[in-house]
Amino acid sequence: MDERQALAAFAALGQEHRLRVVRALVTAGPDGLSAGVLAETVGIANTNLSFHLKELSHAGLIRSRREGKSVIYSAAYVGLSDLIAFLMRDCCQGRPEVCAPAVAALSACDCPTGDTAHA
Repeated sequence: MDERQALAAFAALGQEHRLRVVRALVTAGPDGLSAGVLAETVGIANTNLSFHLKELSHAGLIRSRREGKSVIYSAAYVGLSDLIAFLMRDCCQGRPEVCAPAVAALSACDCPTGDTAHA
């Protein structure tokens, strides 16, 4: 991830509903959520949700796939991991104890490996 991509991701996450959408999708895991369930979970109208989903998708933070008549949204784990890696890239500067809390926090999660969501 380069600086331009990181700025787009942070800009997308810098809005309350979008941050809630990403957190809800991370919580939902690779199976994701339908737009209706996602709107209800986040507490916004379906019409407003589509605008936020477009911004998050453009930033590479979420993915969508069609299942029958439904569109299912899920976290783009590769994009989220790239954003974390961008932040941590120059961490420590020879002092691993500086990054230890961040590494421990990530190690403690039962995170999916790879990007199991479809583009």
